[in-house]
Amino acid sequence: QVQLVESGGGLVQAGGSLRLSCAASGRGSSRYAMGWVRQAPGKEREFVAVINWSDGSTYYTDTVKDRFTISRDNAKNTVYLQMNSLKPEDTAVYYCGAHTSFRTVLAGGDFGSWGQGTQVTVSS
Repeated sequence: QVQLVESGGGLVQAGGSLRLSCAASGRGSSRYAMGWVRQAPGKEREFVAVINWSDGSTYYTDTVKDRFTISRDNAKNTVYLQMNSLKPEDTAVYYCGAHTSFRTVLAGGDFGSWGQGTQVTVSS
């Protein structure tokens, strides 16, 4: 089982930037695909981005593709989400997730492990 701890959320004005971090620990955690989902009040949970552990392949949902960048530091077992040009509709709780299979996540599968979430609020 992998443990995930997020940090970096906060309040920012529209057009601003934030960087989220997620530190993973536990057996095999360095070999997990890691990514982010978000959930806004009253809405369904939404996939945001995922990165593969082996070759750094990434995938984004269309609404963030040109604004957010996911990256990882395998030596630190940490994944980052750089969020630029933030919009009020990006306001949500962001959860870090991990899964042993990058392909499963790409196919729409859910992450198997989750962090506690971090609030991102974008004011207009």
